[in-house]
Amino acid sequence: MHDPKYTADEQDLINDFVAEELISDFSPERKNALMQLAANNIEQDRKISVRISVRDLEVIQRRALEQGLPYQSLVSSILHKYVSGAFKEVER
Repeated sequence: MHDPKYTADEQDLINDFVAEELISDFSPERKNALMQLAANNIEQDRKISVRISVRDLEVIQRRALEQGLPYQSLVSSILHKYVSGAFKEVER
């Protein structure tokens, strides 16, 4: 069955995937090396406790709701952007 949101080629690929007809051309050694590389790069999450004002938390929760995600995920995203240098200081 062809889904109109996919091209014929995309639908063929989906059908082959669902039917488990796709075959990897990676050698077992290459596959193991890639899996080890991926395992080494997976980051472990850690829980932290942070004290913030009620008002700040309410603003964070409201903005998270507007974006359709849990406020904890928004806080994590903000912290990640900060430590990775994605935020720039604005002079006031």
